[in-house]
Amino acid sequence: MNDGQALLFTTDFFTPIVDDPYDFGAVAAANALSDIYAMGGKPLCALNLVGFPETSLPAEVLREILRGGIEKAKEADCEIVGGHTIKTEEPIYGLAVVGEVHPDRIVSNAGARPGDLLVLTKPLGLGIISTANKQGKDTLAAMRDAIATMTHLNAGAAGAMVEVGVHACTDVTGFGLLGHARNLLAASHAAATFELARIPIPQAARQYVRDGIAPGGSHANWRFLNEWTEYGASVTKEDQLLLCDAQTSGGLLIAVAPERLERLLAALERAGALARAVIGRVEAGEPGRMHVSG
Repeated sequence: MNDGQALLFTTDFFTPIVDDPYDFGAVAAANALSDIYAMGGKPLCALNLVGFPETSLPAEVLREILRGGIEKAKEADCEIVGGHTIKTEEPIYGLAVVGEVHPDRIVSNAGARPGDLLVLTKPLGLGIISTANKQGKDTLAAMRDAIATMTHLNAGAAGAMVEVGVHACTDVTGFGLLGHARNLLAASHAAATFELARIPIPQAARQYVRDGIAPGGSHANWRFLNEWTEYGASVTKEDQLLLCDAQTSGGLLIAVAPERLERLLAALERAGALARAVIGRVEAGEPGRMHVSG
């Protein structure tokens, strides 16, 4: 737009992954806003994108979905200024978001450098926990914490990385940690090693995947990423599925120079990030190639 302002545009929407309409709206809004934060930007305004089965669900359900989205957007200081609704067989909700960023401070997924450390700002396992809940198998009552994680905005983490200055970032959503890491590394013409023991994963997600619970998207990610990932001997198939688990409104994966790591971790702590885990290192190598140690 000018020397000090660039505009960002993004959109995301999906069918319900939680039972409560309000929570669904809040999760979907937080997820849609996340791409703006991953670029180091600030959301300005958004449009609702809605599909609703008006003959099979009462209007109150739609009101609660929209209320969840509006209140989450307000938390982000983002005004929802309109939108569009169509008739569908099941509910669909999300946002088209406009944000802004200083042109010199845009964070892309293409700037990681060998030697950079990789920092993750939310725990994994959201897809597995959500699937257990859908199947009535959330025996550890983990869904409430999963909702809290999904509705936690990445605003603070984005502010922290812009304050410190980082080389690259991506948010972790449907392609899972390793899928989004592969994309970042391929765009950056680099490889990486991850340490499984350092990656934050709730105990419930570990238990459920051992019980054979994982969404189809996580299995699809695992099949694709087998071509890109070398796993250590101690990394089990269940561990691999967790690293490939399809997330909704996951955290940021940040590539930062080693000399700025401590500043970033301190800034993330001040910002209230749910995790500040140093989970790997960028290396020279075939673009997109990954190794996971136990």
